[in-house]
Amino acid sequence: MTVPASVTELTAALAGQRYLTDASLATVLFLGLRLGKPVLLEGDAGVGKTEVAKALAAALGRKLIRLQCYEGLDVTSALYEWDFAKQMLEVRLAEGGGDARADLYSERFLRRRPLLEALAPDPAGPPVLLIDELDRTDEPFEAFLLELLSDFQVTIPEYGTVRAAAPPIVILTSNRTREIHDAIKRRCLYHWIGYPSAERELAILAARAPEVPAALAAQIVGFVQRLRASDLFKLPGVAETLDWGHALVALGSVELDPATVEATLGVLLKYQDDLARITGDRVRALTDAARTGAP
Repeated sequence: MTVPASVTELTAALAGQRYLTDASLATVLFLGLRLGKPVLLEGDAGVGKTEVAKALAAALGRKLIRLQCYEGLDVTSALYEWDFAKQMLEVRLAEGGGDARADLYSERFLRRRPLLEALAPDPAGPPVLLIDELDRTDEPFEAFLLELLSDFQVTIPEYGTVRAAAPPIVILTSNRTREIHDAIKRRCLYHWIGYPSAERELAILAARAPEVPAALAAQIVGFVQRLRASDLFKLPGVAETLDWGHALVALGSVELDPATVEATLGVLLKYQDDLARITGDRVRALTDAARTGAP
């Protein structure tokens, strides 16, 4: 698929991949495609940031290349490394008078990692490069990304500069565990993904977990929306809502009841302190409100 001609067309293409977006996110993604700019998505964990890249790649028929960030991520893991075993073999062939080639730092010995792979030509079109959870890396790695994000090129000291024939579609995500440097933000279009409204979350649940009965889905969304108003260390995201829907169906539930809710709260809440806050009477009150639609 070519780049959609409008925000509406892009919204429909993403919906075809069961990713339901609002107008503001669709607009940012459309502008990213049109202007050839990276898009930085921030938001709490589980609100669907990573899924944006997956859905976009599938909708456009492009390859998805994912770089999962972590503390200590270095250039070797993200960009390239040299195949030392092949280089040593080449050296020994040369010492033995065999047919050895002189340049040990050529394409033949280069192992491409995600960032370099994203710059390579692809007959299907430029890939979608997902740089996931950038906030987990350190500032030197962010500085390393600047050349890539501004000029879609990287420099390998022994090899030279590699520039993309066609810039990849770049999506960066951050859970905002720390602030991303302004230099990165200046090179990106920015969007904050918040928790969805009840109506949109119900539509997402229907699209991505169609096996959940409509009445149960409404109660699930009602419960989760009320739960997010609680004083919790980590609020449940859309991913947890979907997981809970799958879990309740697996248990044969057709409606919420306090016992089942309490037994499955670990699907929604991931910290002991949060689980300790939502027990007994609190579970019953939230369950009753979700079933009756009470505020």
